[in-house]
Amino acid sequence: MTVTLRQASGHDLDALYRLEQVAFSGDRFSRRQLWHLLNRAHALTLVVQRGEPDERPLALLGYGTLLFRRGSRRARLYSFCVHPGSRGGGLGRRLLETLEDEARAREAEVLGLEVRADNDVAMGLYRRMGFRPECWLGDYYEDGCGGWQMAKPLVALEEAAPRCEG
Repeated sequence: MTVTLRQASGHDLDALYRLEQVAFSGDRFSRRQLWHLLNRAHALTLVVQRGEPDERPLALLGYGTLLFRRGSRRARLYSFCVHPGSRGGGLGRRLLETLEDEARAREAEVLGLEVRADNDVAMGLYRRMGFRPECWLGDYYEDGCGGWQMAKPLVALEEAAPRCEG
């Protein structure tokens, strides 16, 4: 099976929406929110697709969205999703590594994210990839579940700019 990792475009909107419905039981993005991420936000969305980029219909195996704030050296992994039937084969790791490379290319020094406290699979992947909890987020998700804010330095600590001036 050929797997392609590429930047998402507006043509991916329906497939992204379907993937959200399959992968998440709550806190899903609406079609409108996904459209905004693809077209208006200061963001980058990468998709993992079965087959070649021009094949139709699209079979998305996963996606990840990075948000960037102008003037900030911290990027945010805003959404990360691997199709339930494609988990455990290394696609998540490959996608996350590529997203980290993209954040570094945009001169981010830290990559942050939020993750549900009850999502042991995602927590395990993030920990294996070098993310560490920064703070607890009580009652963070729509169903009342708490979460963790996690972060990973993307540059050696001696290269990172100080967080506070003073």
